[in-house]
Amino acid sequence: MSAALELHVDGQPATAEDLAHVALVNYGGYTSFRVEQGGVRGLDLHLARLEAEAVELFGEPVGADRLRGLMCKAVAGRDACWLRVSLFSPDISPRTPDWHGAPRVMIALSPPPPPFSDSPRLQLQTYGREAPHLKHVATFGLIRARRVARAAGFDDALFVDEGGRVSEGSLWNIGFVSGDDIIWPQAPMLAGVAQALVQRGLACVGLTGRTERVLADDLARFDAAFLCNSATPACAIASIGDRVFKTPSGVIGRLQDAWASNPVQSL
Repeated sequence: MSAALELHVDGQPATAEDLAHVALVNYGGYTSFRVEQGGVRGLDLHLARLEAEAVELFGEPVGADRLRGLMCKAVAGRDACWLRVSLFSPDISPRTPDWHGAPRVMIALSPPPPPFSDSPRLQLQTYGREAPHLKHVATFGLIRARRVARAAGFDDALFVDEGGRVSEGSLWNIGFVSGDDIIWPQAPMLAGVAQALVQRGLACVGLTGRTERVLADDLARFDAAFLCNSATPACAIASIGDRVFKTPSGVIGRLQDAWASNPVQSL
């Protein structure tokens, strides 16, 4: 497959007019995922995310069958690639925010990205995304957070609120390990598809999972920490602030196996 990025809008090559609007108006939602063996793990969750975003941000759903059809057309029989499926409307802008209807669908197709490097060192930052339950296109805060973290000698940023409650990372969800239990933070954040797939598969690898309030001051009670997103099913975290973690033998492999236990769903 060519390494060139391909952009489609409603099943046709993106036009300069389409791209101009998307470049100038950062209002919309999206999801992104790996296509493997011609299908997607957690496709049902990605479709549900897009439909919820369409209704909340634009007023009407796109329709799961239409979304799948557009994805299939973009993939065009490839066994492996990366898709970013975005929702936007050229009728919405800062001066014209009132339009309601089904959004247009932009699909970006590219080679699968590599997973995150193992054992990142995280800087705690007091920050919360706007409308954190949505995977939206307003990414200024996330990019700035990563720049600030790297300028300070860290690899990435982990967000906490004013009370020190842990929520999510810049581009990923975080989980904590305590024995055979996986603890997900309870806070306003994006419910990640990879997070959900790991949770779905925990019983298959002899682990349990639950959600609870996690404070930055309480990190010493955990044996390990890991991040996950659609490109990285599970990656051990080396440290958060001055808290250093030693990953128990085999736990990351078990988490990756939990993710992999979810079948590939055909487009």
